[in-house]
Amino acid sequence: MLNSVARQNHCMTVAEMNARQLALLQCHLRYLQKASPYYRELFQQRGFSSAEFRSLDDLAALPMTGKAELAESNRRFLAVSEQQVVDICQTSGTTGEPVTIWQTDADLQRLARNEQLAFTAAGISRSDRVLIGAALDRVFMAGLAYFLGLRRIGATAIRAGSGQPGLVAELIRQQRPNVLVGVPSLLLMVARQFQDRGEDPGQLGVDKLICIGEPVRNDDLSLSPLGRALQECWSAQILGTYASTEMATAFADCPAGCGGHLLPELVVVEIIDDQGALVDPGEAGEVVVTPLGVEGTPLLRYRTGDIARLHSAPCGCGRQTPRLGPILGRRTQMLKCRGTTLFPAAISRVLQGISAIHGHYLEVSSDFDLSDQLRVVIGCRDSSLSAATVAALIAAKTRVKPEVVLVDPEEIKRKTIRPDMRKPVTFFDYRKPSE
Repeated sequence: MLNSVARQNHCMTVAEMNARQLALLQCHLRYLQKASPYYRELFQQRGFSSAEFRSLDDLAALPMTGKAELAESNRRFLAVSEQQVVDICQTSGTTGEPVTIWQTDADLQRLARNEQLAFTAAGISRSDRVLIGAALDRVFMAGLAYFLGLRRIGATAIRAGSGQPGLVAELIRQQRPNVLVGVPSLLLMVARQFQDRGEDPGQLGVDKLICIGEPVRNDDLSLSPLGRALQECWSAQILGTYASTEMATAFADCPAGCGGHLLPELVVVEIIDDQGALVDPGEAGEVVVTPLGVEGTPLLRYRTGDIARLHSAPCGCGRQTPRLGPILGRRTQMLKCRGTTLFPAAISRVLQGISAIHGHYLEVSSDFDLSDQLRVVIGCRDSSLSAATVAALIAAKTRVKPEVVLVDPEEIKRKTIRPDMRKPVTFFDYRKPSE
C-alpha cells in the first residue's frame, strides 16, 4: 500500500500542490536567511527579506545558484554546525570539479523518503528483490539513497555496485533479483556478457529495470534505441529516473512511462530559457530546482545545466503532478557543427540503434569560433560495419557528418569506465574556453 505522503501526492490537485509548495518555499527561504552564510549575505546584498515572499510567481525574481558558485563558495553553503553533519557526499565531477554536499540525520531521512516515494511510483514493493548497480562508496549519494529508500519499503537490496560488470552479472545469476537499478549502458553491457556466454538474460527472472544517469526515452517519451535494446535483451519493463547529488531528489517514471513524476513535497522545478526567463508550458529549457526541506546544504534555484521539458497533462497512472521528460542534453555540451546545433545525446541515440556497436565516446574540439570539430569513436568487432557507414547514418539523423573511428570495444571500456565516476564518461570536450 502507498504510505500517507504517497497517497497525498497521488491525489493532490494542481491548486493544492501550488498552495503546499508556497508554504514550503516560505519556510525554506526563512531557513536560508537564518542558517546559510552564503544566502544570508546574498539576500542582504539584494535587499531581500524572506518575509516579502508571498506568491510562487515571486520565485522568478530571486537569484539563481550555479555549479560555479557552489564550487567557489562551497563551505559557505554549509548551514549547520560540524557536529550536525552525519554524512558527506561529493558530486561525481563529470562536468567539472566535485563539490561537497553535507547531510544531517534529517537530510538522510529526507533522502530515504525521496527514494521510497520514487521507487513506490515505479511499482516497487516489499516483495521485490532489487539489485543496486550504483556505488555505495566513494562519497557518492546514489547507492546510499537507493539503499535507504528500499529499506523503507522493506524490499530486499543486493548491493552490487557499478565498478565490475562481471560481478554484477554473477550476483544476478546467484541472487536472482527481479529488479535492476543502474546506469543503462552498464545494464546493457551485463546483458551482452550473458549473451556472449550463450545465456539469455531474458530468462533470468528480471522483470523491471530502473535506469539512472542516462535517459532511456526520446523527447516524445517513447523508448530510445538504448531503452529498446534493454527491453529486448532483458524482456523487462524499462523505467527511467532523473536525479543529482545537489538536488537530493529524484524524478521517477511510473509504469505508464510518461516522464519522471515531480515530488511536490520535496522540490520546486522551473524550466528556463538562455536568458533565464521561464519558458512556455511544454517547451524545452534548462532545469532549475529548489530542493525543499534540506538542512545541511540547502539551495535556491539551482541551475542543473540539463535541458528537458516539464509535462503538465495528467498521467495515465492518475497522478496530477507534473512530470519531467528525458534529459535532451547539457547546456555546456551543445555542439555547433557547420551551421547545425545539436547535443551529444542525439548522436548517442543513433549509435545505440546499431547492434554491432558496443560502446562509444565523443571528442569535440574547436579550430574556429563558429564551428566545432567532432570525432566519434565506437567499439565494434563486426568487419561488415565501416566508419563511413556509421558517419552516413549519423548524418542522416542529425545533419552532421563527423569523423568516425572504429576501435576494439575493450578500448572504449578503458577510456569511458573510470572508478571515480558513477557512470561511463562518453563526452570529452577539448574546446578552447571563450575569452
